Amino acid sequence: MLNFYKLIEILVSLQSLVITTMLPVYIPLPFIDKSSISFELPITWQIPTIILLTLIFNKRVVFIAFSIYIILGLFISPVFHQGGSIGYLLTPNFGYLLGVYPLINIIDNLNTRNKVNIFNFLINGFIAIGAMHLTGIFYNFIQITFYSEFNIFLYNLGKYSVGKIGYHFLMLLPLLLFIKPIKRLKHSK
Repeated sequence: MLNFYKLIEILVSLQSLVITTMLPVYIPLPFIDKSSISFELPITWQIPTIILLTLIFNKRVVFIAFSIYIILGLFISPVFHQGGSIGYLLTPNFGYLLGVYPLINIIDNLNTRNKVNIFNFLINGFIAIGAMHLTGIFYNFIQITFYSEFNIFLYNLGKYSVGKIGYHFLMLLPLLLFIKPIKRLKHSK
């Protein structure tokens, strides 16, 4: 049974997921020209937020919040990065959403072992993001096999995985700033 504090944690996690899905990642490039030019990365802040929430709360809270987020996106409101509805199940993007579950599980290993440091975070972060992408690739492979559309597999692989995995790895770096505060927060409980 969920108590009041767990419910608040779930609602905070869900709200964070919805908000960060809508925020694209920009890198300002002022050195190219004197005008304000920005380079938009093809990702959002969703994956770093899920990693951060998993480090702060336990995985059960983040699992519940993410499951509510998926239900919300499939049946109620288009909160996913590129829309929503039940038709989203037929897109390759949904496989990467399912890949967040192993990502949460792998990142939570840092909490259960109580070994949150920079080296362990980076190792588990790379493994978790790799597991998320492998889940997405597997889901895409099942889709193309079911629909016999083998000619689009490499396109989807490039667009949804190869084209984004480097950026996902890069997004681990800003999270390094939160390692020490999270460690202090965990020890103060």
